[in-house]
Amino acid sequence: MSNNQFKRGELYSVINNMASTAVARRMQKNFRRAGLDITIEQWSVLYHLWKEDCLSQQELCNRTFRDKPSITRLIDNLEKQKLVKRMPSKEDRRINLVCLTETAKELQDRTIELANQTMSEALVGVNKEEIETVKTVLQRVYDNLTGN
Repeated sequence: MSNNQFKRGELYSVINNMASTAVARRMQKNFRRAGLDITIEQWSVLYHLWKEDCLSQQELCNRTFRDKPSITRLIDNLEKQKLVKRMPSKEDRRINLVCLTETAKELQDRTIELANQTMSEALVGVNKEEIETVKTVLQRVYDNLTGN
């Protein structure tokens, strides 16, 4: 049996992304415990805006691996919570940029700390070499499937 063959249960685990789901659930739980009323999906949008503010909706789609309707819904909800605002692009009026509000900027350190706490909980007993191996393998899988 080659190393590319999986038992049905192992393949199911890979396809279902069990570890990723478990991390997301724990992070959501940690957010709720801290009194934060944002979802992991909303946080992922904010995270990319903290890295680079005022991105187009299309760029947020690209960076978060979401489709346009999903990003639109997330941005609508973030706007209702006064965490982002849409601004017309100065270069192209057909494009709306999504920009952080001061309220969102104030959440950055607190949520990043909770994300780091969640990853610390998730990585108990996992050493640095194992983490690097997983990162390398997952990057290779991604590149194989996206043509990079």
